[in-house]
Amino acid sequence: MHQLTDTVECPLCLGEGKLKRTEVLERLGVGDFARVAQLSAEEAFRLFQRKHGDDSRQLWARFETELTRRGAESELRNRSELQALAVQNDSLNRRVENSVREVTQLRERNQELEIALSKTSRVGKLEEADFAQEARSWAGISIERVSQNGDFILAYRDPSGAPVEPRMVVDNKDKSVISESDIDKLVRDARERSIPVAVLVARTEEQLRQVDKDNRWSRKDGIWVLRSTRQWLPRDLDVLKPLFERMRVHGGDFLEKNAAVADEVRRTFTDIDRIESELKKAAKAITSASGLIAKYRSRLQELCESAVGRKMPTGCELSTARIGQ
Repeated sequence: MHQLTDTVECPLCLGEGKLKRTEVLERLGVGDFARVAQLSAEEAFRLFQRKHGDDSRQLWARFETELTRRGAESELRNRSELQALAVQNDSLNRRVENSVREVTQLRERNQELEIALSKTSRVGKLEEADFAQEARSWAGISIERVSQNGDFILAYRDPSGAPVEPRMVVDNKDKSVISESDIDKLVRDARERSIPVAVLVARTEEQLRQVDKDNRWSRKDGIWVLRSTRQWLPRDLDVLKPLFERMRVHGGDFLEKNAAVADEVRRTFTDIDRIESELKKAAKAITSASGLIAKYRSRLQELCESAVGRKMPTGCELSTARIGQ
């Protein structure tokens, strides 16, 4: 703030003499007014300073209040987030525990499946070994074990004992029901080996579907497929032998050129299977009749023995009995 001096240049003498401010103001008649103005300015400044001081204190008080409020809100929000994180952490821990438990169960299940597959593999190998041993006893048949694309390669032998075309890819199956995927795999194996005939051998007749029984000899994707069983296969090979001889003479496409022959082969297998079924029924009936004959023979023998043991009535006794009646 500019400080007022006691002396000023005299406006009347143009600076030649000097008068005090108070003298000038007195000569002008405003001496008290200047003093009042100075005091008013000082008081106004004090009031301004006091007001702004109060405003500053209020501002700081509001700032501290707002800071406290926001700090409490931030603390509450952080506490809520921490609680949510704790809940998520518990959930994650439970999920991790469940995952570990599931992994353990899956590992145990996998071990069980591996054991079951190992047993199945051993059973399959035993089945194949048993089939190979049986096939080697068939007259005029050559059998070769293969490591992939089928289980065996079968072929007829010529008089010198050498295997001749056409060869047959053989796949043994011992499962509850033969599936279409088993047929598809067998066809792929035959195609990869460029062998025109494939044979699927089930352990028993019950493992074949009705569609397999109705189409025991059929063509799929260029491969002739025979659906058979361990019991039927020797008989089926005897049926196919003349056909294979024709294929050797006239070429591998003999059946493609003679669809009627292929249909006749299929019907032949159906008829033979039906005849065998009837023979089984007849054998069962004969067995049942033989049992009944033995049963009635035993009963008649017992009746004869009991009749010999009893006393037979004489003619006089019979006449007396009639008269008495």
